[in-house]
Order: sequence, then structure tokens, then C-alpha cells
Amino acid sequence: MSRRERDHGTVGPRRHRGPVITLEPWAEADFALLERLNSPAMTAHLGGPEPRDRLLDRHRRYLLPGAGRMFRVEVDGVPAGSVGFWERTFGGSVVWEVGWSVLPGFQGRGVASAAARQVAVAAWAVDGGRSVRAFPKVDHAASNGVCRRAGFALVGEVDLEYPPGTPIRCNDWALEPDSAPSAG
Repeated sequence: MSRRERDHGTVGPRRHRGPVITLEPWAEADFALLERLNSPAMTAHLGGPEPRDRLLDRHRRYLLPGAGRMFRVEVDGVPAGSVGFWERTFGGSVVWEVGWSVLPGFQGRGVASAAARQVAVAAWAVDGGRSVRAFPKVDHAASNGVCRRAGFALVGEVDLEYPPGTPIRCNDWALEPDSAPSAG
């Protein structure tokens, strides 16, 4: 294995002029992180904070095995956020949808874009033929910037619902398997 392959493993550590960013499988102890990510500021583009019982349900779903996976994002071993991928039927195809959330103290440092690249590689390890998609609201500049920096291509605008029953206008960002970024 070359030094580049070792330093830029498929889901392993990612070094980018500074901290090491890793994805760790979601664990029972990560509920406290989920609570921190559930603040009004962190959920402003997602319909606001969830009540505790719904947050517990979300945490339990994150722990279940399935086609998708959730991860704790760590920066130099410190929990910094979450990232994951899950199946979504979109445009007549099954795609991997990805999403992330990074705590304020770690924002603006390339953490989310590194995590988005790493989670795309993790999704392709499960099914490498699927498109990876992200759907941030059109007015969510930070998440749209993450998509751009992570190598996603802007496809256009789409109307979706989130939370269910609440219409939102999103940008459709795609990362295709043949344009796979390195995890690093």
C-alpha cells in the first residue's frame, strides 16, 4: 500500500492541513452528541429541534443495521458531529442520500466536506453503482458549500418534504460512482 493510499483510506482518517477527521460507527453512547446537534441553531434548516421521544427514536434507528449507516464524525478523536447515508427513491432510481451535522466549534474548517466525501465512499462500499445525493435547502449556504467542496455536482432545484408534510425547495447535488473522490 502506498503512503497516499494509507493516508487517504476509504473511510479512515483524513488529513487536510491539520486535524484528522474520521468516521466511527454510531454507538449507544452517541445519544449525548445527538442531543447537542438538536439545538435550535443546528436544526433551523431541518424544521427545528425534535422532542426528546422523537430524538430517542432517531437514535435507535441510527443503531439498527440496515442498508444505510450513521457515523459519528471525530476531529482528532473528539466528537464533532454526525454523517450518514440511507436509501431514497429519487427520479425513478434508488440512490444514496447523505446528510451531516457538525457542531459550531468545528464548522468552517472543512470537517463536513471531508465527512461527506468519506461517507460517499462508505456508501459505495455497500453498493457502488448508486448515485450519492444531498438535498440542502436552496437558501442553506453552508450546506450547499459543503456539497461544492466535497465534489458534488449541482443538478438543479427540486421540491421535497422535510419534515414529512412540510414542503421545501432544495438543491439536488449528485456525486456519481465514476467521479468518486478520494476519501482524503
